[in-house]
Amino acid sequence: MAAPHLLKQALLLRSCIHTYKHFTVRAVAARPRLWCSTAILPPSEKPNGNKLNSVNNTLNLRRGHYSSSSVRLEDEPEYRKWKDKEDEILNDIEPIHLLTKEILHSPRYMDGGRLTVEDEKIVVEKLLAYHPHSDDKMGCGLESIMVDRHPQFRHTRCLFVVRTDGGWIDFSYQKCLREYIRQKYPAHAERFIQEHLKRGSS
Repeated sequence: MAAPHLLKQALLLRSCIHTYKHFTVRAVAARPRLWCSTAILPPSEKPNGNKLNSVNNTLNLRRGHYSSSSVRLEDEPEYRKWKDKEDEILNDIEPIHLLTKEILHSPRYMDGGRLTVEDEKIVVEKLLAYHPHSDDKMGCGLESIMVDRHPQFRHTRCLFVVRTDGGWIDFSYQKCLREYIRQKYPAHAERFIQEHLKRGSS
């Protein structure tokens, strides 16, 4: 009588184990984890609405930034207007600027050398005439224009006014250019000077 009773208990136990496994597998299968969702985070780790809105706003601002920066500056009317004027000023001052650089840096003139009549005429009319203190520079009268070492900065060369009384004084060609631009292009002078003639203020 014991054997049938034990067999009955064994079958019942096997049935219970099978049912438990089946239920567990189905329960786990029915709850897939959403790894990308904040719904499964515990309350302490869930971002609040303000944080989510902040993230979304940041992304939207960046999208707006990229879309606005994709507009080419060259297509902006004010920018185009400035670039046209900038080219006009550069073309205007380029000949005298290149000549002055050549005078100062080429071996055409040694230290203490006086400019040729032709070069002197251009320098006086296109540069010295526009120096803010041109009258003081010429003093009693202009004898000639000379190239020599700067009295304080001996490694640089500059232009000098040689006066009729034998005295001489240096002058900055960039000061002359800046004043010329201010007089001829008053609306665009300061921007041009800042971008192209910032150095050499002495």
